[in-house]
Amino acid sequence: MTTAPQQSADRPEPLWRPGEDRIARAQVTLFHAWAAREHGAPAPVAGDPVASYAALHRWSVDELERFWQAVAEWCDVRFSTPYERVLADRGMPGAVWFPGATLNYAEHALRTAEDPARADEPALLHVDETHEPQAVTWAELRRQVGSLAAALRRLGVRPGDRVSGYLPNVPHAVVALLATAAVGGVWTSCAPDFGARSVLDRFQQVEPVVLFTVDGYHYGGKRHERTDVVAELRAELPTLRAVVHIPLLGTAAPEGALEWDEITAADTEPVFERLPFDHPLWVLYSSGTTGLPKAIVQSQGGILLEHLKQLALHCDLGPGDRFFWYTSTGWMMWNFLVSGLLTGTTVVLYDGSPGHPDTAAQWRIAERTGTTLFGTSAAYVMACRKAGIRPGHDFDLSRVACVATTGSPLPPDGFRWIHDEVSPDMWIASVSGGTDVCSCFAGAVPTLPVYVGELQAPCLGTDLQAWDPKGRPVVDEVGELVVTAPLPSMPVRFWNDPDGSRYRDSYFEMFPGVWRHGDWITLTSRGTVVIHGRSDSTLNRQGVRMGSADIYEAVERLPEIRESLVIGVELPDGGYWMPLFVHLAPGAQLDDALLDRIKRTIREQLSPRHVPDEVIQVPAVPHTLTGKRIEVPVKRLLQGTPLEKAVNPGSVDNVGLLDFYEQLARERRG
Repeated sequence: MTTAPQQSADRPEPLWRPGEDRIARAQVTLFHAWAAREHGAPAPVAGDPVASYAALHRWSVDELERFWQAVAEWCDVRFSTPYERVLADRGMPGAVWFPGATLNYAEHALRTAEDPARADEPALLHVDETHEPQAVTWAELRRQVGSLAAALRRLGVRPGDRVSGYLPNVPHAVVALLATAAVGGVWTSCAPDFGARSVLDRFQQVEPVVLFTVDGYHYGGKRHERTDVVAELRAELPTLRAVVHIPLLGTAAPEGALEWDEITAADTEPVFERLPFDHPLWVLYSSGTTGLPKAIVQSQGGILLEHLKQLALHCDLGPGDRFFWYTSTGWMMWNFLVSGLLTGTTVVLYDGSPGHPDTAAQWRIAERTGTTLFGTSAAYVMACRKAGIRPGHDFDLSRVACVATTGSPLPPDGFRWIHDEVSPDMWIASVSGGTDVCSCFAGAVPTLPVYVGELQAPCLGTDLQAWDPKGRPVVDEVGELVVTAPLPSMPVRFWNDPDGSRYRDSYFEMFPGVWRHGDWITLTSRGTVVIHGRSDSTLNRQGVRMGSADIYEAVERLPEIRESLVIGVELPDGGYWMPLFVHLAPGAQLDDALLDRIKRTIREQLSPRHVPDEVIQVPAVPHTLTGKRIEVPVKRLLQGTPLEKAVNPGSVDNVGLLDFYEQLARERRG
């Protein structure tokens, strides 16, 4: 029997509270009042936004069908044929949402173009490393999607066919996704920094019939050619009927490829296929640290409803907003970003290095695009802090209403830095979810206070709980992150998983019928959420468990530590070995003084039990292709698992780094 890590029960003051005007005009406030009138939601609590949100959230999970019906009506979802009921089967896996209904995601993403007053406003603002925004209007986006959708139909693409993109974060990728959705195809994409093997590990599973490619991309001020990789993809994807060439570097199309400009030149009104609610919209891929990446299928209707809820009610986005998130097409946050179009928001696409020509690059983009919701990674925030960047002083960020982060927990120092160096009146939204649902379980609520190191609340319609090993909910204690009721954007299935066994094993093995995500969390008695890191790589010393994120937050405050990786290894003799691997900042040395400071920091700030047995310098820390530190495969290597069985090489940003850990394991065994 294992126990979760301990956490103190102190009750800090909020770092930030929204003003009365912000609360009053927030969409979630207006939705709450309307849902109380029209759908029986509890009335808002006058003057108490915390109690109001808690009541709305309780209703949203207790009355799941009424809540999602209310979201569909509030967001004006266009059902081409009506649904028979909202939730016909709530069993997990396999919940059945809105049976009988038909709709189309792309139609909703483009409906702002139907408004003559907004047709010539920007739908997309594209920014490259010059940081000069280039606009694509709503009318132009709709025209290109119409032209490309017609071309896909001429190529024989039919509902259910897969269409793939090997593309950076450029407008072409958005057009290709929406055109695919319009015809009922299933979109899937990888960023062009993925090597051929990584792409094939993904695309070969789904057998695409069309491939959109670039000849290369710019990153860090350099050209990166991809002609050879594209040739390999074409050779290894025998199901392809067509390849579409996008010449970002100006290279001529290879033989047999179609030209992007030619197939998007027509002035064609888009035709939207009427599709069942659960018809596949796209395939996303897990990090796939062992075996092939999981090919996760999410539905047209499920994504539409979930993203409308997240973006309108939680992110408070609508016409007049500009939505930026630093991402690539290989990460679910790109799909989430594109869905900003559903709310009539202008989406900001950045194609380039997050730190080119300097660490302040993303803040410069926010200034030049008039960004209102600025999304980035916790790692970027901490890099800015270490570099001494002062965005609020150096840039005009007056339009930024929210700084949101994801990818890993935002450390307390990150919250304080945003408050001190961006703006003291800044809504800070640390959010947490997953590729598996392409959304958030907990995070942004515009009407709630922000506490240092904490996510504001569980999301509406999400029955988020922390469970102990016996499956009992706990509050103010660390437990397994579970979701006890279905979400519309949960996978409809995994590709090539005919009996559903891989899907069940991934989320429902520990607690049958309940989604277990694999994170340690705390739900506080104040209604906030704390994320502690992955529960399958948690550190266990003498029965006391601690999330690795807690170690990283403490150690990486030290200026000499660029990044760290901590692993807890159960040994065959019953012992436990916990090394801390450190990637040092330039010029730093792992001498006795630094070793002492590292151990003292952990001992004093966390727990004497979690002082590492060894501190080992490494050339760099390995990550998945979506930027997460690779903990479990390194643990397996240190336990003696051969490299080829411990990790899928195509899922790692630099597989050569893993040789160090495999060699270390050999030396210890020898």
